[in-house]
Amino acid sequence: MATVYRKQSGRVPHGYFRWEAAGLRWLAEAGGAAVVEVVEVAEDHLDLPRLDPAPPTAEHAEELGRGLATVHRAGAEGFGAAPEGWSGDGFLGPLSEPLPLVLGAWDTWGEFYADARVRPLVRMGRDRGELDASDAAVLDRLADTVAAGRFDTDEPSARLHGDLWSGNLMWTADGAVLIDPAAHGGHREADLAMLHLFGAPHLERVVAAYDEAAPLAEGWRERVRLHQLHPLLVHAVLFGGSYGPQAVAVAGRYA
Repeated sequence: MATVYRKQSGRVPHGYFRWEAAGLRWLAEAGGAAVVEVVEVAEDHLDLPRLDPAPPTAEHAEELGRGLATVHRAGAEGFGAAPEGWSGDGFLGPLSEPLPLVLGAWDTWGEFYADARVRPLVRMGRDRGELDASDAAVLDRLADTVAAGRFDTDEPSARLHGDLWSGNLMWTADGAVLIDPAAHGGHREADLAMLHLFGAPHLERVVAAYDEAAPLAEGWRERVRLHQLHPLLVHAVLFGGSYGPQAVAVAGRYA
């Protein structure tokens, strides 16, 4: 029997581990990129198979790109949609301090991104003193621009991992495995932008294979920083430092 890795905490919000389990199962149902299996879930823990790390290879990176395209194509009921089996808002962030992740149903990506991703974090940033009034004004202006549809690509809602930085990819001898999602319906460019935010092994091979399997919309590279605004705001709220100014600079670029 495979060794089990247990994520456990008695201090996380109610339903936190069931939220993660719902996201893992929803992603796995797409039949694309490999997703870590849910062995058992309870209120205070989540059991997963222990994965043995191995060096990432270019071939496995290409498999990841194709598999991620398949996951995204599986779609969601709308922008902001929760994984099947979950109701209410979700969570995003470290186990020590998960932040609420607003979920619901928006007709367009722009309205969703503005109302569910940018504005809630601006409020949290203001409450925690990480953003001031002038910062909020820039971010609010960006939210208005995005909500008006300026950056919409008219693509349907994709099935997103939702927190796809390199630390949530486990490279094994069999290939890359997705872990620790904040899964929801959103724009497929968001997962790719998250991979670019902190870098990932063989990233250009991942993107090239993805683009071959599911060609990206014109101008997607120019929108990478826009999709990175949300994780930058999350980091500003959680960790402060330079993340707030970075987020404001990104917002100013697109506002």
